[in-house]
Amino acid sequence: MKVPVDWLREYVAHEASTAELVERLTISTCNVQHVFRRGVADEDGNLGFEAGKHPNADRLQLCLVDVGEPEPRQIVCGAWNFGAGATVAVALPGAVLPGGQRLERAKLRGSVSEGMILSERELDLGDDHAGILVLADPAEPGTPLADVLPLGGEVIEVETTPNRPDLLSVYGIAREVAALFEAPLAPMPGADPEPAAPAGPVDVRIEDLEGCPRYIGRVFTGVRVGPSPPWLKARLKAAGMRPISNVVDVTNYVMHALGNPLHAFDRAKLAEGRIVVRRAGRGEELTTLDGNLRRLDERDLVIADAERAVAVAGIMGGAETEVTQATAEVLLEAANFEPIGLLRTSERLGLRTEGSNRWEKGVDPHLAGPAAALATQLIVELAGATWVGRSDVQGDLPERPVVRLRPERADHLIGLTTPPAEQAAILGRLGFDAAAEPSNTVLQVTVPTWRARDVTREVDVVEEIARFRLAEVPYTLPARREMFGRLSKEQRLRRLVEDVLVGCGFFEAYTPSLVAQDENEHALRIPQPQSSDQAVLRTRILPGLIEAARHNLAAGNSGIALFEIARVYLPSGEALPDERWRLAGIAQGGFAEAKGAVETLHAALHLEPRFARAREHPYHPGKAASFTGGTVGELEPGLLEGDWAVFEIDLETLLAEVPERREYEDVITFPPLRLDLALVVDEEVPAGELVDAAREAAGPALRSSRVFDVYRGDQVAAGRKSVAIAFEFGSPERTLTDEDGARLRDFVAKALRDRFAAELRT
Repeated sequence: MKVPVDWLREYVAHEASTAELVERLTISTCNVQHVFRRGVADEDGNLGFEAGKHPNADRLQLCLVDVGEPEPRQIVCGAWNFGAGATVAVALPGAVLPGGQRLERAKLRGSVSEGMILSERELDLGDDHAGILVLADPAEPGTPLADVLPLGGEVIEVETTPNRPDLLSVYGIAREVAALFEAPLAPMPGADPEPAAPAGPVDVRIEDLEGCPRYIGRVFTGVRVGPSPPWLKARLKAAGMRPISNVVDVTNYVMHALGNPLHAFDRAKLAEGRIVVRRAGRGEELTTLDGNLRRLDERDLVIADAERAVAVAGIMGGAETEVTQATAEVLLEAANFEPIGLLRTSERLGLRTEGSNRWEKGVDPHLAGPAAALATQLIVELAGATWVGRSDVQGDLPERPVVRLRPERADHLIGLTTPPAEQAAILGRLGFDAAAEPSNTVLQVTVPTWRARDVTREVDVVEEIARFRLAEVPYTLPARREMFGRLSKEQRLRRLVEDVLVGCGFFEAYTPSLVAQDENEHALRIPQPQSSDQAVLRTRILPGLIEAARHNLAAGNSGIALFEIARVYLPSGEALPDERWRLAGIAQGGFAEAKGAVETLHAALHLEPRFARAREHPYHPGKAASFTGGTVGELEPGLLEGDWAVFEIDLETLLAEVPERREYEDVITFPPLRLDLALVVDEEVPAGELVDAAREAAGPALRSSRVFDVYRGDQVAAGRKSVAIAFEFGSPERTLTDEDGARLRDFVAKALRDRFAAELRT
């Protein structure tokens, strides 16, 4: 959220510099992303733009402008929306406009122009560039324009956490600044003007008080819709909002000032002038202000008139009832909406607005009254309206929570001693009421309404005190009096896995645990997701790595090899999922890239992988193999451009196979006996099963075996293949002879012939 510093100072009179303000807010309240200056640069007297009085204007657009000097300035101007005697904004040669343009004395259409008569856009006060800015109030020629208009100022951009919707307003930030600097906080702006006559009731009916606990409706007649004054446009622009018209701008201004979104309807377009807050009907549709037809759900809360829906509650109004230049009668809405249902509607419709962003975090229901008062005051002042009707329909608004605080508990958790009186003073500056119980050992803390959703426990109150003491925490490490603790076996093995994969040329990646959707239809769905992209707890890591590889490809990277070790969340049938440690990897290249990494990992863990055919998404059919705890293979074609190797392993299953200790085995005293066998078997027989069967048959005499060739061709019958296996035999007691080798070869060949009908190739 963008907060203009001059607007902030209107609510809290503090003497701190912007740098000090940013530092204190960042430590105690919210992250300040950056600070920038809006509008005209304040350097080298550049703010000395002048108000000039224009004596005449002819068809040649050649103007003589009095800028307070002995002689008028001649300025060529292309606008025609002013006449003789108008007070205008002038920039003289040498001035620098927003955007960095420096004005120079120039010759235009054969006439010398000694400056520029400025429009709103050239001063960053609005988007209007069709005509120049004519000042409504006369000013002495030569008056610095900064004394007349808000030409610029510093803006801080803050990032708030979801639990602090009260900070999504200038007044909310001002409340924090007042507490931080112990500065006086101005009363909340806005006061109801006196109605022209006793204001009559507005026909407001709430059918769902749970979804809308409060609705204030106010009616104005004699409304003159038009442009907002420059000060209002400037504030909205600084806050990152586009000025539209005085009535609409007032609703946006109040939302940014106080944090309560508002909406204005053209009352003449409301059937029977009625407001009904209800759930949408089956198949009901609404064209919203952005021009899109929205198909509503029966769970969606809508604002309706006597006949049809006219707005999606708290999110966006309908196009049929929007305020236009022809509007003469306005119905102002200042309401409060339940956050969870509104968030679900916003996500389902794919529609997020400045208003919905506030509602879904929980706006103080007691804020609707002050927001309606400020908006009423501004509509009457800026649109010349007459306030003629009002209603305030509400259910049971929540009471202020009361929390018991033990001051010594706060000291224990914070690590700093804060006297009870000082704790009460800090809370008081934040709007909490703290009163000591008769025992004087406990404070009864009454939470303000704007923090009622966030502060509900003793530790929440402690946090409020703690964040005001953070700057006093000494930069020292805690004293270490004992040395104990070490990594568990699982932690050591996970670190070993990381080191091995880095050694294989992989880079570690971190991908989100929350995803938009999961291939497992029973995957756990978050009840209140932050967004539709973070709605489900993943059951696999590999899809996230595939997406990461896709981003790397789009960025032009090559030689991509990524791995991730993280938890997945498997459906358990219970309230909580089964959390498992998984390892996944992806690399450019064929099957060998992934299989090599998997084999290297097994070797480092002193395990021997046994591979079997696998068919599993997203692996290439026929180019995937399973092993204990995982699968390795090529990525299914079409998911990424080129050939990619992937694997995913359940680490807990794999690491459970790691032996507790390795016993010494003599492999050097007597040389090994090496034999190669080529066996012809049916195509369906996996090579890995041949190796396993040979190991069982040969027993401890077989030290190692590996497949080094698979042949299919004219020398082998159709439907058969030749698998060449290298065997290494050995004995810890003697050197094996050729006779031993012939006996072992015949023994293994017979076992494979009996089990797989394998034939020895000669």
